[in-house]
Amino acid sequence: MATQAVYVEDQQKAKTFWTEKVGFELVRETPMGPGGNWLEVKPVGAETALVLYPRAMMKGWETMKPSIVFECDDIDATYASMKERGVEFEGEPQKMQWGTYAQFKDEEGNLYVLKG
Repeated sequence: MATQAVYVEDQQKAKTFWTEKVGFELVRETPMGPGGNWLEVKPVGAETALVLYPRAMMKGWETMKPSIVFECDDIDATYASMKERGVEFEGEPQKMQWGTYAQFKDEEGNLYVLKG
């Protein structure tokens, strides 16, 4: 399985956001020492997971912003269910020639894209 790191201040708050609001599943949560855990979440059925990595354990995290696009089969339904669970979007889904997209924020202010 491939992973993409997202650097977070509070791993447990981030885990709650991704599992309860976005609807991802918890893949792994393994202690790495007193500073945090190796914590992976992923969309159900996906082959790539997000590693919610503690900022305190990663020097230079502030220059490593995520640029992640999540592709979904039904963007309108995904948008509606995520919004209903409290995910903050930058606006309604936008239809473009190449597809439909919507941007959302995690609770740390990082932006992500849903693409349909």
